[in-house]
Amino acid sequence: MKVKFWGVRGSISAPGPDTVRYGGNTTCIEVRTAEDDLIVLDGGTGIFPLAQSLLKSLPVTAHIFITHSHWDHIQGLPFFLPIFIPGNKIFLYAAFDPITGAGPERIMNVQMQYSFFPVREAEMKSRIEYVVAMPHETISVGEARVTPFMLNHPVVNLGYRVESNGKSLFFTGDHEPYANIYAPGDEGHEEYSRLIKEQHASLVEAVRGVDVLISDSAYTVEEFPAKKGWGHGTFDGSIELAIAAGVKVLYCTHHEPTRSDDDLERAFAAALERYSGLLNGLDVRLAREGEELEF
Repeated sequence: MKVKFWGVRGSISAPGPDTVRYGGNTTCIEVRTAEDDLIVLDGGTGIFPLAQSLLKSLPVTAHIFITHSHWDHIQGLPFFLPIFIPGNKIFLYAAFDPITGAGPERIMNVQMQYSFFPVREAEMKSRIEYVVAMPHETISVGEARVTPFMLNHPVVNLGYRVESNGKSLFFTGDHEPYANIYAPGDEGHEEYSRLIKEQHASLVEAVRGVDVLISDSAYTVEEFPAKKGWGHGTFDGSIELAIAAGVKVLYCTHHEPTRSDDDLERAFAAALERYSGLLNGLDVRLAREGEELEF
């Protein structure tokens, strides 16, 4: 399995001299199986340079899995140039939205309304299919298997486990660690405590034993109390999940857009220091735009 990071920032793209080392594009990850099937995780602004690279090897068949419909995970999709070229096949997978009563087709038709984008959805010349991704229902992409899992975010967010030829990775999308919404002693506290323990245990099992975990690590533990409820994780939470699940390599991603590369490295180093001696061989890295790995 081959992986390339095309976008690793969260919330909004952050180009400029302070983000050159880790990159300013928002979330997009390219996954290639041994059979060269193309799986794309999220369609943030990083999907535009990915599209440029794909133009060299047309026709393209791309399977794009969207974790959720917030702008930083979808705003690059109208610029995914293969959708406009005849002969290409694009499969767009995302959750059903119970609020709007719509599936992944809404991700494109809302963005490509003529008031907001100069090219109409009807002008897409590729064959595009919209597929609703259901939690725990595995989707086959060639010989690869992609399994969605519901995670914790203000809108429906699917994490994806990708398995191919005995190798595996898990991408959380945006995820905030489960926490009790009731204070100790309040009615419902005990019952909710049991619920979040079950939710966390279920997530650990979903991630269990993957070669690579790519996890939302937007905040430091010091920042998190002021951001609680925003739907994002911490470096510490990602490390703890990776340890509990027996992961081999952890990539911390969804970098806070106001954090410079220097500040990002300092925050990351502080988290690693807190877990010194507890990693048991876990390799922890900062996701970097342009980085490629093969395993």
